[in-house]
Amino acid sequence: MNKFIESVKANTLFAAQFLLIVIAIFLVALALEKFADRRNGVKERALTTQKMTMTAMFSAIALILHLLDFPLPFLAPDFYKLDFSELPALVGAFAFGPVVGVLIEAVKILLKLMIKGTSTAFVGDLANFVIGCSFILPASVVYYFKKSKKSALTGCVVGTLILTLFGTAFNAVYLLPAFSRLYGMPLESILAMGAKINPLVSDGSLVSFVACCVAPLNLIKGGSVSLVTMLIYKPLSPIIKARR
Repeated sequence: MNKFIESVKANTLFAAQFLLIVIAIFLVALALEKFADRRNGVKERALTTQKMTMTAMFSAIALILHLLDFPLPFLAPDFYKLDFSELPALVGAFAFGPVVGVLIEAVKILLKLMIKGTSTAFVGDLANFVIGCSFILPASVVYYFKKSKKSALTGCVVGTLILTLFGTAFNAVYLLPAFSRLYGMPLESILAMGAKINPLVSDGSLVSFVACCVAPLNLIKGGSVSLVTMLIYKPLSPIIKARR
């Protein structure tokens, strides 16, 4: 907790920007959920006591999965790590709506910061939240408008594609330059690390780095989470909703 408070104080401006981004994504999720509710004739508050309770439970599971991240050294430099913390977020979003999915992502990051602090001046934590939401939000919105197996599959495919495209572009435009500034490491050195590991990466090419290292990681993450969700959501759904 002390590490988290110290990090916030040292990076006040970035922490404030982080909070504004979280609020903005939450408001987008809320607006889309309310629009779907009106279209489907549903009258229910976006945040009920039940939803908040389930958000807390799924966030705890997401935190554990987030802390169990691991690199794929044959594909990308080891500072890129894969985790499956979006799995409980997607299950929660399918069961209770996009707002809950976004909240699970946000609470997961908050809990991680309180326990471990940040080693990236919030840059990596912001990236995990934003990229995670780029998957959870579209996938759950598609499903929320019309709840069926077909729409769940469609949502997972759409979410995975957006995750892959947005995550790849976000790395190229923001994340890699930010890490370069943060650690005082020339961007060319980071790209060279990718070229050394992955033979498909052209030395010094940012485009080939994100296309051959970052995009496959995002595709693996989105595809894996989607597959597991499709397998477990239907049998879990009655159990989850029985608590409502």
